Amino acid sequence: MKQIAEVVGAELRWQQPEALQQRYELRAGDTPIATLTFRSAWGSFARAESADGCWTFKRVGFWQTRTTVRRCEDETDLATFRHNTWSGGGTLTFADGRVFHLTTNTWQTKLEVLDAHEVPLLHYASKGLFKLGAALTVEPHALSAPELPLLVLFGWYAIVMMHNDSATTTATLAAT
Repeated sequence: MKQIAEVVGAELRWQQPEALQQRYELRAGDTPIATLTFRSAWGSFARAESADGCWTFKRVGFWQTRTTVRRCEDETDLATFRHNTWSGGGTLTFADGRVFHLTTNTWQTKLEVLDAHEVPLLHYASKGLFKLGAALTVEPHALSAPELPLLVLFGWYAIVMMHNDSATTTATLAAT
């Protein structure tokens, strides 16, 4: 696999190869760049891998959820994401104090990752009902962020979790 910085400028796309599997691939054309795999279809624990490294994401809490970000095989939180329940998105804060913001549109079909100064670094435009996917645009100045690979993978995790939450809400409302 190539490192994420090597494919900036190429057409990048997240895709779900199999509709019933919680496994996603980031591709530059036909070349796989990264994967995001959930341990189970119903859980929030996911493993994200690229040539740049390996991380795990796990959401905890109910009303005010947060997501822990760790290096694979490590028990120390590298970063924590606090979800903004009422307006979407949230804040990803690294253990050393660095902060990134995730923002969404009303329909949660677009997500942006912004730096601490609100400068956009990543843009995701998602689509798909049964097989989730998204076009990913990486701003050229994002290359200077050492966290770029993690941000690319975590942004996609956030989209998948929002999609799963929406599906759960829809199913619950339909059952009542």
